[in-house]
Amino acid sequence: MIKTKMIAGVMLAAAMTLTACSNEKEDSSSEHSNEHIHGESEVPSNLVAAKNPTYDIGSKAIINTDHMEGMKGAEATVTGAYETTAYTVSYIPASGKSKEPINHHKWVIQEEIKDAGDKILEAGTEVTIEADHMKGMKGASARIESAKKTTVYMIDYTPTTGGKKVTNHKWLVESELK
Repeated sequence: MIKTKMIAGVMLAAAMTLTACSNEKEDSSSEHSNEHIHGESEVPSNLVAAKNPTYDIGSKAIINTDHMEGMKGAEATVTGAYETTAYTVSYIPASGKSKEPINHHKWVIQEEIKDAGDKILEAGTEVTIEADHMKGMKGASARIESAKKTTVYMIDYTPTTGGKKVTNHKWLVESELK
């Protein structure tokens, strides 16, 4: 009888350990999805406001991209327009449980890359991200995938999937608005 209870106790503990490991793995693999940090209105101090943007501050546009769930087709209000170089990057989050790479993240701008200077960085360049758009982004090592000299926009929008209004989303480029 005591042996049976001991075996049952060991089996229960093993099952609980396996369940905990299973849940931890699920959490880490999905940790980064849609963990966008919103509401931060600060922009880099050396960022230059666009002189003649296609979309003026306060104007409305329809989002024509899907960086985040519920973004495509939503009405945006432009809260900032800046001239810079926008980069697509791949990186491994610097913090959090997930160490899965984030590939093809759009956009990190010149002023959000440590020691970027004013020269356009080439594809393949290894950099450190100073932006904090997503959890684990700030301080992450990244690889530049592409660069585009353009106007970037900061916007507010309400997701088409419902939920809270997103404020000061960074960044969209002109081709992602209509």
